[in-house]
Amino acid sequence: MTAPTSSSVLSVSQLNRLARSVLEDSFARVWVEGELTNWSRPASGHWYFTLKDDRAQIRAAMFRGHNLRVLKPPSVGQRVRVQARISLYEARGDYQLIVETLQDAGEGDLHLALERLRARLAEEGLFAAERKRALPRSPRHIAVVTSASGAALRDILAVLARRSPATRITLLPVAVQGQQAAAEISAAIQLANRLAEAGIHDFDVLLCGRGGGSLEDLWCFNEEVVVRAIAASRLPVVSAVGHEVDVTLSDLAADRRAPTPSAAAELLSPDRREQLALLARQRQRLETAAQRRLQQRRERLSYLLARLRHPGERLQQRAQRLDDHQERLLRLQRRQLEGAQRRWAELHRRLLRQHPGLRLQRHRQRLLQGRQRLEQSMVRHLERSRQQWQHALQRLHGISPLATLDRGYAILRDEDGRVLRRADQATPGQVLQGQLAEGRLRLKVLP
Repeated sequence: MTAPTSSSVLSVSQLNRLARSVLEDSFARVWVEGELTNWSRPASGHWYFTLKDDRAQIRAAMFRGHNLRVLKPPSVGQRVRVQARISLYEARGDYQLIVETLQDAGEGDLHLALERLRARLAEEGLFAAERKRALPRSPRHIAVVTSASGAALRDILAVLARRSPATRITLLPVAVQGQQAAAEISAAIQLANRLAEAGIHDFDVLLCGRGGGSLEDLWCFNEEVVVRAIAASRLPVVSAVGHEVDVTLSDLAADRRAPTPSAAAELLSPDRREQLALLARQRQRLETAAQRRLQQRRERLSYLLARLRHPGERLQQRAQRLDDHQERLLRLQRRQLEGAQRRWAELHRRLLRQHPGLRLQRHRQRLLQGRQRLEQSMVRHLERSRQQWQHALQRLHGISPLATLDRGYAILRDEDGRVLRRADQATPGQVLQGQLAEGRLRLKVLP
């Protein structure tokens, strides 16, 4: 075999890059179904998990731009169906799926219809981040689109009464479940905008939502007519549908999503205690600024008075002040240096105590001792087993009838195979079988 040339040898990164290109160029997008496990969601917002069945598993990654479209994050053990590209993570050489669509494998046609509608509206830009508007800092009048008898309205009123009782609330009652709910919600959103434009109500923001429920219960907030009404609203819209884990298309289209109706009310209501604290802080800053300005004026006056003195006196004073500052600076530098040295020494001591080399040495020593003990134990055990086997073999050979035959004896049996122990058990003319140490004989008894 000839040695390879330097130009024909690949680095690990080059090999992984080639393998990734082959995988991505050779396979189109695929649908894969399996059990989700090892799910993690770091601060970046990306999802990393493993899909498995009873015989195999594969790593998968779903980046933030795609997983934002998933209405409800998956859970460990859930059976899911994903559409993905086949790729390879070059840094580790891991073969993996780059997931673009994730569905619960058991949700069926309702979930598929929701995903198709979400994808179509997303392509139109209804969920784009750049179209989101900022909410008013302290809204004075809030239009609430929800059920007049639901718990959501009671939660909203309770939060606003506690945090900001001066905020006005106008309820536009609608059904939040059933066949007519979507039409009523979209009509109420449009009505709130018309009332604000006509000056009949000075709405600052619109809050739309309801309490928790199943996917079917919340379905009206996934209807296209409601999503388009929210997207077309000239009033900023806060969507608060269900619980924190429930995400509807209305949440994606709104300017801000709140996990619950109560959270939406807190989002839109300035806390009186916070406002009082802010006022106190502003007053303190004003007083501090006034005192600082007065002190600056005093220092300016002192400076002007000092300029009237003899130049030699001023130079002496400046020299003395310079000496003072130099001494203070040296003391400060010494303290900082001593403090840094103490911190460094402490960190160095802690590092030595936790140094992995020492722990590794201890573990290596324990492993070596354990290995030696195991080898010695195995040798002793094998030796005992060999001695026991030889002793048993000797005992077995000692009681074996074959050992007797080796000494010149024979075993006689009649035609039925019974062993003859006495001469009177045989009759003249009878044919017997004689077993020797090596071989057998047919014998005939003579009279």
